[in-house]
Amino acid sequence: MDIDPTLIRSILQTTPQRWLHLVESLPQTLLARSPAGGQWSALACLQHLIDVEHVFQSRLQAFMDGQESFPAFDPGVEGSPQQAAAPAIELVNEFVALRSASLNAIDRIQPADLRRECQHQELGLVNLEHMLNEWPAHDLNHTIQAERALMQPFIQRCGPWQPYFSDHIVRQA
Repeated sequence: MDIDPTLIRSILQTTPQRWLHLVESLPQTLLARSPAGGQWSALACLQHLIDVEHVFQSRLQAFMDGQESFPAFDPGVEGSPQQAAAPAIELVNEFVALRSASLNAIDRIQPADLRRECQHQELGLVNLEHMLNEWPAHDLNHTIQAERALMQPFIQRCGPWQPYFSDHIVRQA
């Protein structure tokens, strides 16, 4: 199946709204709850999406400027400290603003731009089309991770229904 660029944009446009709904609907304590030691809470996932939104924007600019390469991103080293998360509403508002800017930049991409190439420090030669497809996958991955973190206190207390959630139980590391 060929991916329609409007589908990529649709997912990227939907993600901030999903997060806004979560943040407006759930208490900060649940959003900040880590599902297990060393695992990211929902807010840690949101903070990571914010950090990586900056990375995607800079990479998009690198492609459009014809740069030859860009560095890899290590969230454990270069990301924001997960334990120092700001209030949920501040994080989601920052994400909404960043994503709006990203969508505006994406809207300026022409079909011929999709073949622009850059050398990724770890992955080798990548093109803009690759990165644009990785972006919604990344969004969905960390939104699912956040929702899995939110599920944990309920799974732990659902008694005989717990086996139905075996694919979503986060185990202690």
